[in-house]
Amino acid sequence: MKKIYILSAVLSALTLQAQFTVSIQGPADFKEQDAILYTLNGSKDIIVTKEQSKNNVWTFKYPKNYAGMMKVYFPNTNNSVSFISENKNVNIKLDVQNNKIKDVAYQDEVNNLMNSLQEGSQKKELILPALTQIKEYYKDNTEFGKALKTEIGRLSTGLEDIDQTKHPFIYYYNTNYNKFLSNNSTNKASQDDIINFLDKSGDMLETSSLLRPVLVAYLNAGGNANVGGSVDKLLDRLKVETPRGQTVLSELIDIFDVYEMGELKDKYLSLAKNLKCTITDRLASTLKANANVELGAAFPNYKFQSAVNSTAKSLYDVKADKKIIIFWSSTCSHCESELPQLLTKYNDLKTKNIQIIGFSLDTDKDSYTKKIAAFPWINDSELKGWNSSYTDTYNIHATPSYFILDANNKIISKPDHVGDVLEYFKLK
Repeated sequence: MKKIYILSAVLSALTLQAQFTVSIQGPADFKEQDAILYTLNGSKDIIVTKEQSKNNVWTFKYPKNYAGMMKVYFPNTNNSVSFISENKNVNIKLDVQNNKIKDVAYQDEVNNLMNSLQEGSQKKELILPALTQIKEYYKDNTEFGKALKTEIGRLSTGLEDIDQTKHPFIYYYNTNYNKFLSNNSTNKASQDDIINFLDKSGDMLETSSLLRPVLVAYLNAGGNANVGGSVDKLLDRLKVETPRGQTVLSELIDIFDVYEMGELKDKYLSLAKNLKCTITDRLASTLKANANVELGAAFPNYKFQSAVNSTAKSLYDVKADKKIIIFWSSTCSHCESELPQLLTKYNDLKTKNIQIIGFSLDTDKDSYTKKIAAFPWINDSELKGWNSSYTDTYNIHATPSYFILDANNKIISKPDHVGDVLEYFKLK
């Protein structure tokens, strides 16, 4: 029994050790203490752990194998840095100016290689076509012609030098990006090609950030005539009872939400709701976010961060016969044209005891402050952009987004545009 106990203790100790570490070094003038480590599932960031700075260094210990995209987010200064893991230690050094990340130095081999390939890929897509055209006007034996030929040759190189066994994720990401998403791809992938890829890929598909853009490419390849038929064909192959099928279903629901394809969103959201199998966390989060904002649902309460034009502590503390909720941003062009229309009718709404509450997805405090100076309604912001907590809680995929609540904070309308808001209150 004693030997078994000792062996168990050793195994337990090993499981507590980090499989690899992520180390982020910031300069002394970077005024940040907290940092949050994320992994990726499809297009969703998954929180792993939170750490505090020790001498301007954040060290995260990751206990399992992980190959894919990762991110560290600094919540107090709204900075983030993205990188990859191939189950090896990650070392990154930040250059910061005025509390904003100015440059990132990837000091481990894996991320340094990936960064070089990304830069090369961008040049290949943007610069190579132009150089190829310019080359026609210069002879190969001229000095500039030789330089052009050399640069074209360098940018035209593929993944031959990447050892798939040594760098499995880098090889996977770049190979499939070039095949399915690159503008320089000579042979566009068919829907059947993409179905085979989605069906046969391993776990790196979910952690690669490729899933959503590949799904959009799949839908585009089928055209607009029968999008539902294309989706049914895909889901029939993947099987929605499987983790892969449920992740794809979740992504498709979000895609139809983003592109305002309401009938398709409702169709596949209903399919998800009626599944009798065990639901994955990924699909469960999509179902919950949508349930929060269904017509007739109680709009989840929100504790204000630093609301202006109100002494209320939370959304529910605001008393009114009806409330108009707006999710917006000062950098949103549609918000720029729509919110002034609401402003012209503000006094009419106020006389009807209708309150307007704006939640901003801004990141820049000065821009936000200048913009809300013209808005007399209640305004609040976490100043974290799309990292704001309410993007998931209220299933926000675009700005502006509107909700109309009754006196009991139940959702009674979800207008698409400001004109629909004014029409609802017969003010148009």
